Amino acid sequence: MGEITNLTPVTMYTITAKLMTHIVDIVTTRFGEEGKARIRAGVQQVVDEQSAELNGQLTENMLFSFDKLFDDGKIEIAFLAYSEAQKQAGKEPWTMFAIMAKLFAQIAKAIVERYGKEEGEKAMMDSVGAFGEERGRDIARRAAAVGKPNTMDHYLSNYDMGRSDLFEYETLFHPTEIEQTFTKCAFAEQWKKDGMEDFGILYCHMIDPSIAKGFNPNFEVIHDQYVLKEGVCHFRFQMKEEDQTKVEASR
Repeated sequence: MGEITNLTPVTMYTITAKLMTHIVDIVTTRFGEEGKARIRAGVQQVVDEQSAELNGQLTENMLFSFDKLFDDGKIEIAFLAYSEAQKQAGKEPWTMFAIMAKLFAQIAKAIVERYGKEEGEKAMMDSVGAFGEERGRDIARRAAAVGKPNTMDHYLSNYDMGRSDLFEYETLFHPTEIEQTFTKCAFAEQWKKDGMEDFGILYCHMIDPSIAKGFNPNFEVIHDQYVLKEGVCHFRFQMKEEDQTKVEASR
């Protein structure tokens, strides 16, 4: 068997299912069945928007209903069916990035409105934190699968989520850090379009630092600008000083 040199990106169906799993775990642990009911209420807002988009002409396999959102296969079936229905109706199909953004924002809105900014926002951010750390550990395993250590040089090259033209960014590699600037983000664009910036930003605050931490506990991200605030997302990925010898050795 030849050496593995590249790994297929994880699908957005799988990534969405992982996010939903962590949201339900955190929210139900803190708020019980009432918390789960609030999640369902948030999901229902997305379903209602689906229905309105097609004037109520929906079939069961098109719906992004709560019970489907923990299974990437069921999410894929719903996505493909709904996208086809949108095309047939002359609508611009939602992307899977847009769907995940809508689900997160509507759930966050339902949770924050019920439990307040302090508790509600913390629950949503902690959910993203747990989700991000899981993804980071997966990225480390992806690097290991191609024979690379979980050092800075092998983070982006083994990243789990594929980039599309829905994202526009520049990456600069410096001696001790990686700098990225995003001028376009599919998630942020959807939150801005829906007027859900206050809820989407909860995801933005947590996701990249959490993924980096899961990849390597010594890996840190400075995220000092946001598309939802300043119009760009600016990141500085840095390995703590004590791990720099490993970074240099991997070059």
